[in-house]
Parts: sequence; structure tokens; C-alpha cells
Amino acid sequence: MVVIDRAQKRLDALIANSPIASVISDPRQKDNPIIACNAAFIELTGYREDEIIGRNCKFLAGPATEPWLTETIRSGVKRHSPVLVEILNYKRDGTPFRNAVLVAPMFDEEGELEFFLGSQVELEPDAPATHANRRMAAAMAVKALSKRQRQVLAEMALGHLNKQIAHRLGLSEQTVKMHRALLMDRLGATTTADAIRIAVEAGL
Repeated sequence: MVVIDRAQKRLDALIANSPIASVISDPRQKDNPIIACNAAFIELTGYREDEIIGRNCKFLAGPATEPWLTETIRSGVKRHSPVLVEILNYKRDGTPFRNAVLVAPMFDEEGELEFFLGSQVELEPDAPATHANRRMAAAMAVKALSKRQRQVLAEMALGHLNKQIAHRLGLSEQTVKMHRALLMDRLGATTTADAIRIAVEAGL
């Protein structure tokens, strides 16, 4: 994985080991460029690392990409809120694919917007229920968590760090870490990015 500048350790923890195609972008730079991507994203899109880093995610758009869905993503970014859409994107060789795109904000310890997480899941064209099934599975998995774990997960999906979650929920940071570890295990989430995607898919 290639990273242009800061917080490599945190970026690695977010997406490096995720089986889901994922990128991290930097809203503090002009046009919110991608600063990190994982191997799954390279495999999905066919682009090399050097063709991805430094570009805005809109390079996946093409002739038939739905502009209203692009606007939905842009609006979520502007509001600093998670958004999940099914949009037509294009691979490097021009192959179109239906893409379940998640974009979610990530904040730093001072509560300032630091990154955006983007993750992509290719939807099989001959399996229209795939996304619905993912949502149902995510909802069932989240429902199986304890009330406190769901609260912590919801805060994670909003891009908050353990310290901020502790403050917002009136818990110790150690307690938040404990619940976070438990919910990650119960969800089978390899990374924070995977947990956030499950939360958003579940409509949490």
C-alpha cells in the first residue's frame, strides 16, 4: 500500500488488511485526493497504485455513471456524513460494473475532519438481490450485538475515535476499547473500515 504523507500507522490499521476494496482520501488537500489504497481496490479496479494515489475517486466514473448518485456522494462528503450508494463505475479497461460505494468521514483526536474512508463492493449483475442480502446480513449481525456495542459501532460509523466515543457515551476510554474489540470480533470485521461498512449497510 502506498501512502503519501501522515498517519501511515492509522491508515494501515484502517484498510491495509481489509478484504474489501478500500481507499483513504484527504479532504485537507485540494479535490480530496486518495492518499492510500489497499490491494483489494487495485484488484477490483485494475489500476496500479501510482495511477490511484493523488487522484479523486471520481476517476472511476464514466459515460453512464448516474450523475444524481454522484451528487448523493458529494452531498454526503460536504455534510461529513456516511453515505452508501449503488452506482455504475468503470474499471481501468473500460469494463462497467455496479459498485456499492461507501464514503464515511474519519475525525482526528481534536474532532476535526481528517480523512474520508471509501470502500467498494462489486455487485454481480445477475444477482440483483446481492446488495439487499448484504444489508439484511449486516442488520442481523448488528442486531446480535449488545446495546452498548451498537452505540459504540454507531459512533465508529460517524468517524469518531475511542476518546471521542468515550466522551459522547459517558464511558472510560478503556471500556470503549473493550466494547470495540468485542463488536469487531462478533461482526467478523478485520478492520475498522469493515466494521463501519457493516454499520452503514445495516442502516445504523
